[in-house]
Amino acid sequence: MFGRKKKDPNAPKKVRFKTIRDAYSLAAKEYSFVLLRCLVIFAPIWAIGILIGAQFGRPGYAAFLSFPVAFLGAFFFFTRLASNAAYASIEGQPGAGASVLMSIRKGWTISSAVGVNKSQDMVHRAVGKAGIVLVAEGGFGVRTLLNDERKKMERFAPGVPIYEVIVGNAEGQVSVRKLQRAMKKFPKKLSTVQLRELRARLKAVGGMNIALPKGPMPKNLRMPKPR
Repeated sequence: MFGRKKKDPNAPKKVRFKTIRDAYSLAAKEYSFVLLRCLVIFAPIWAIGILIGAQFGRPGYAAFLSFPVAFLGAFFFFTRLASNAAYASIEGQPGAGASVLMSIRKGWTISSAVGVNKSQDMVHRAVGKAGIVLVAEGGFGVRTLLNDERKKMERFAPGVPIYEVIVGNAEGQVSVRKLQRAMKKFPKKLSTVQLRELRARLKAVGGMNIALPKGPMPKNLRMPKPR
């Protein structure tokens, strides 16, 4: 039809390239010689593959087979560098925990900054099949914010499991780097119907609109699959 834009067949490749470029830029800010580091992983793996093939008189064939294995090893190492750099870029900033929570792709509905005080201590609410998880970050005021939000949730959603997580590096707290992993450990206690009802019940219970750190998030940093 006249006026309709044609789809760019190269669009997926452009997106993958931009993703790699952004990840590389992020990693380069935190680590020096990123490509060289990746080569240090790639070269030994490939060399070992060639040496094994040489023992059977087929070094060329072994080089062909081991190349993608070496590339995957280097690529995985690169994603780890980018992931760690992403964490480092937001760690210690107000709202870093919310940024990590919002990077969880599925299973949770996140309401950021449902409770905030003047010291920028804050509580975020995550709703999933585990129930309600209150994630706090900040200083001494987080405990008061957590208690207030727990009481509110007990009033709006009686009988629903409520968990508390405090983001930080002190004993008993969960670091930003391990927050997503901690969220996955909560047992699933609600059915799909119960979860739908809970979300509908809490839909009107909003948070506050404050500035949160932005940027690529760790762990779930989306990287193109190597071909």
